[in-house]
Amino acid sequence: MLKIDFTEEDVDNLHYERYHHPHPSVQRKMEVLYLKSQGVMHKDICQLCQITKATLAKYIKQYQLGGIEELKKLDYKGRPSELNQHTDIVIDYFKKHPPSTVAEASDAIEKITGIKRSPTQIRDFLKRAGLRCLKVGHVPGKSGDENKINEQEEYRVEKLEPLLKEACNGKKAVFFLDAAHFVYKSYLGYLWCFVRTFICSPCGRKRFNILGAVNAVTKEIIILTNETYINSETVCQMLFKLASHRFKYTNCGCP
Repeated sequence: MLKIDFTEEDVDNLHYERYHHPHPSVQRKMEVLYLKSQGVMHKDICQLCQITKATLAKYIKQYQLGGIEELKKLDYKGRPSELNQHTDIVIDYFKKHPPSTVAEASDAIEKITGIKRSPTQIRDFLKRAGLRCLKVGHVPGKSGDENKINEQEEYRVEKLEPLLKEACNGKKAVFFLDAAHFVYKSYLGYLWCFVRTFICSPCGRKRFNILGAVNAVTKEIIILTNETYINSETVCQMLFKLASHRFKYTNCGCP
């Protein structure tokens, strides 16, 4: 039998780490050595912890070599994935053709590298390569109609830019207006309770509407809000509000 002299501090640390260490394999090592410190027979330790005598001897030698810190080391290093050597090629492909699902990514990787892996392995590989599953967003796009593009360009050159120059010189005020509509909704969370809790959701489709105007020169924002609709009457209210508001202009140095 391998004999070890345990200090009181070591016993306390073994007792703590067998419950609180984050890795289950290390917890088992601590449990084995703690039972050893309590004088439990080797055969009983193997039976209680479901390990072999060789594994028990290995844990004891690790403890003799470096104490508790040695037990915290994990010997298993794993085998590197064959996909790692194709990471650069796969990344370049996915930058141009991002997959929408793991299955789609798996098919693409198999076509590129000739290597087929399970969905779990493909998901881990994508994460190692730096990919994340993110919701697709959108930004305002340009019209594909050539006539519309020419019309917008003509408006920008002949009307908008002259107005902006006058606004920079303090002769006029130019505003960009837009509206946003927010729908009231319940966001459900979690509660520690004896009976499931229910809250009343808003009836109908209630909205909180915001009509905003941004001064093209000062970047000052003026808003008008309601819970009904944004219509012609609301726009007129905004125009009256802009007309009655006092602005301070400074020359912004625009050409």
